[in-house]
Amino acid sequence: MEIEFNFKEEQSRIFGPILRPVARIILINRKNEVPEHVYVDSGADITLIPKSVGELLGFKIEESDKIEEMKGIGDYGIPVIIKKLKIKIGEKIIDARVAWSLLEDVPLLLGRIDIFRLFNISFEKEKKTVFVD
Repeated sequence: MEIEFNFKEEQSRIFGPILRPVARIILINRKNEVPEHVYVDSGADITLIPKSVGELLGFKIEESDKIEEMKGIGDYGIPVIIKKLKIKIGEKIIDARVAWSLLEDVPLLLGRIDIFRLFNISFEKEKKTVFVD
């Protein structure tokens, strides 16, 4: 199976118009399904979703949840809770872990854990992202 997603043109504060690799996925938690466009990020360890997307999926902070600090670029970390859900990419449904940010201002990222091991993913000359299983 091969799934292709065209790059999306966005505005960069530094570079002006820029093409970024995105994918359309569906996040599934029990009966809640949330379709989203996410950045395909080979540098991200785990898929990251903002607080509001987790709430749409029905996530709640449970007593057993451990709040972790996740860092990316820079010195500041963000509080996250690791949750499990299903991610649909094309027709493939994957059991995956996600980092649910307890802050809103984070990008939706499709990270490596649980995803990249299932596909060969290529970025084709600022045109498209291709997932092949």
